[in-house]
Amino acid sequence: MRRAGVAAVLALVLAACEAPPESGTLSVYAASSLTEAFGELETAFEAAHPDIDVSVTYAGSQILRLQIEQGAPADVFASANLEHMEALVDSGLVAESRVFVRNELVVIVPLDNPAGIESLEDLPEASRIVLGTRNVPVGRYARDVLRLAAPTLGEGFEAMVLSRVVSEETNVRLARAKVELGEADAAIVYRTDAGSSDRVRIVEIPPEFNVIADYPIGVLRRTTVPATAEAWVSLLMSPEGRTVLARHGFIVE
Repeated sequence: MRRAGVAAVLALVLAACEAPPESGTLSVYAASSLTEAFGELETAFEAAHPDIDVSVTYAGSQILRLQIEQGAPADVFASANLEHMEALVDSGLVAESRVFVRNELVVIVPLDNPAGIESLEDLPEASRIVLGTRNVPVGRYARDVLRLAAPTLGEGFEAMVLSRVVSEETNVRLARAKVELGEADAAIVYRTDAGSSDRVRIVEIPPEFNVIADYPIGVLRRTTVPATAEAWVSLLMSPEGRTVLARHGFIVE
């Protein structure tokens, strides 16, 4: 199934993209929630451009930003929120950025759902909740959800949920893993990460409480392969790239 999907994307990439003039390695730094989508696009891009090796580093956006600020040799940065990208633009490390996709949050629980969590309102029934840290985008967005829900679900709702947090993780994949391993009763993660796991169940967050996360992308000023970097960004912004992103659960417009 994945092989057929890559072949289809490859055909579209070959039809849509001109080969960039450079050869060598394209270093992409990307938020952890982009892992499956970028993995598929990486395979297709390399097949379309045999002289280019795409190397993708996945981590929390805040970690990637820090590494870039400290001189990491990234060519392209794809963040899960605007703040970390804007910091790099303001410092002159990224020339400009654009939002290429969006995401939203869900609650996940183990398949056997031992705490009986069937709605956001049930979260205080969990004894072990996992969130991202406050510095990682998914952790900040999760706390925004709790704050937005508090007036409707009760002023004590936010405090009760936070009191049951037993672990704060530095990226969304680590938060999901705690639930997959049965080490947590619930976590708040991106829909894309929930959908790519067959070891968790999704509990929807009502739209009025949910947060839409903007994902910006930008090329580093210090890149040594600017045409290749722009070709990667162009692929993501193209109908072909957006088809892949949508298939992995992202919101595209």
